Amino acid sequence: MTSLDLKKYVRDIPDFPKPGILFRDITPLLASAAAFQETIDRFAEHYRHERVDSIVAAESRGFIFAAPLALALQASFVPVRKPGKLPFAKHSHSYDLEYGSDTLEMHVDAMQSGQRVLVVDDLLATGGTVQACCKLLENFSVEIVGCAFCIHLTALEGAARLRPHRVFSILEY
Repeated sequence: MTSLDLKKYVRDIPDFPKPGILFRDITPLLASAAAFQETIDRFAEHYRHERVDSIVAAESRGFIFAAPLALALQASFVPVRKPGKLPFAKHSHSYDLEYGSDTLEMHVDAMQSGQRVLVVDDLLATGGTVQACCKLLENFSVEIVGCAFCIHLTALEGAARLRPHRVFSILEY
């Protein structure tokens, strides 16, 4: 594996989506085949010996990393969607956001008992979305082996919200 400085592929956008927010834009990382491949390789190397059966990710940016990682680990990919997007019977979980609430859904047959599951997203900020994914997984008799992120904004303390699950990230800010 090469050793690219992946932070060089993350663009800082001040005051987006509102004043005072520093947005970490991953589109330059995705635009570089080498940087994107290295990101997936680093995830795969970290979890290669964890016997991951399924990778779960919430739409939409989590899908970007979860799908190729599922292929690299020879695991299934399970999408978690917003209401009205899944066509079959589903479990739902509603959760609070800073301003309002949201709901995530997963098909009732998405997991099998005993599976080892990795939850993946692009960025860990406050942890609300991935915490909601973990709550959805409580509907199944599965083991969450960890929560993985491309970027972790450590000052927002999202990892604390995800306890007792292990958190791994490629980049930290």
